[in-house]
Amino acid sequence: MKLGYARVSTRDQNLDLQVDALKCVGCEHIYRDIVGGSKTARPALDEMLGQLRAGDVIVIWKLDRMGRSLAHLVELVGDLVKRKVGLVSLNDPIDTTSAQGRLVFNLFASLAEFERELIRERTQAGLSAARARGRIGGRPKGLSSQAQATAMAAETLYREKRLSVSSIARKLHISKSTLYGYLRHRRVDIGPYNKPARARTKDAPTAADRLKDAIILLSLRVENNSKFVRGKKRVREDIERYLRHTYAATQDQSGEYRLKIPYRSDEELDKPCRICSSTSHSRPISGTASPNPTPHWKAQTTGTGERHH
Repeated sequence: MKLGYARVSTRDQNLDLQVDALKCVGCEHIYRDIVGGSKTARPALDEMLGQLRAGDVIVIWKLDRMGRSLAHLVELVGDLVKRKVGLVSLNDPIDTTSAQGRLVFNLFASLAEFERELIRERTQAGLSAARARGRIGGRPKGLSSQAQATAMAAETLYREKRLSVSSIARKLHISKSTLYGYLRHRRVDIGPYNKPARARTKDAPTAADRLKDAIILLSLRVENNSKFVRGKKRVREDIERYLRHTYAATQDQSGEYRLKIPYRSDEELDKPCRICSSTSHSRPISGTASPNPTPHWKAQTTGTGERHH
């Protein structure tokens, strides 16, 4: 089975001339590539080589359409010979299906091998001459001036430990692996990277400064020295009004008043308790004797601690 292969370097060039010539010699299928001669990737050529069977013949317009170089062409034809696949060039005296064609091809192969040996000898001679002058080949060691500046910035940010490793890499527009490479170049000890905890500001509340709530249960009893004295009801109403307005007091079924007082320390809690007691005595009433409201109270705090009165 004859298979044709045509190639041009750019899209501006035309494959028609090669395709027409391949069809004239009876190629049943033609593979086309549009790629430069020095490119390694040739999809159509790779597809054709994968579908070859013993006894097939590849037909090309010229030898330079198939191989990237003479060495590559020799290697490719050697592989075709092992697979019992022939190669015919329409414009070159190459036909590996015949003895004469294989002879011509072997001559080309010998010339290619001779060229490789000359290149190797010239390369070795050039390296020897460079070493004699003190020049050592290879990639230069170290970092460029721009990379040195980036490495110094990376070291500074890493030692400050204000940013995470990922944030430092993003800030410097480099990858994390490059960042670690710069740090090793700067001889920075790389270990567990823990950002220091932020120092507590002076205004931040401490445990002792946190606000707590005290629930105070207050029992109110109004007494006087004479049964003819009036004003008990009014005194009780005044006290209830003050407690509800100031401490949002509520009265439960047992008659006790429940007050919710915010505080931060025991001294701060004692102040509203004294106010409650003094307020209940402070309102004067008419009559020869004053009703004596006697408050009895107990408190239970809700928060970090408890207190009972």
